[in-house]
Amino acid sequence: PRDPHPWPEGSEELILAGGCFWGIERIAWQIPGVHTTSAGYAGGYTPHPTYEEVFSARTGHAEAVRVIYTGGEDTLRALLTEFWQQHDPTTANRQGNDVGTEYRSAVYWTTDVQGEVVRVSATRYQEALDSAGRGAITTEIAPVPTYYYAEDHHQQYLAKNPFGYRCHANTGVAFPRD
Repeated sequence: PRDPHPWPEGSEELILAGGCFWGIERIAWQIPGVHTTSAGYAGGYTPHPTYEEVFSARTGHAEAVRVIYTGGEDTLRALLTEFWQQHDPTTANRQGNDVGTEYRSAVYWTTDVQGEVVRVSATRYQEALDSAGRGAITTEIAPVPTYYYAEDHHQQYLAKNPFGYRCHANTGVAFPRD
């Protein structure tokens, strides 16, 4: 039988939401060990939502990126470092001028080990934010919900439109180095 997952053996999945999915997707592409990404919707209650439905803020979904990666905890930590630094996890339902539940910050993990690494990274980043006098992280951290692929024109959007929109606010606070 054909393997339903065409990515390398040992790959892991993580879903990240931090504003417009196009920018989060581009951030993930820069991390060694990332095999593929897709833009989609996660964390809501409407099955098979469309962009227009998600944008209406009536579905509960966030614009999200499914990241398939290899490299275990090293790649996961690199992804999380960039995730925390490249958006503002202290603003609930907002990134820059993008406002609404679809722009909320979230990390959805697929294994207990991932969940622990995510929680530790959030704690470490909160400590850095506290030292900088910034607010509390509002990021939703939870096991992976059902993920729905976004429409084709959203997939790999910034690869097709390199100067396209990628709104991401950030705190200006670096993730603490080991």
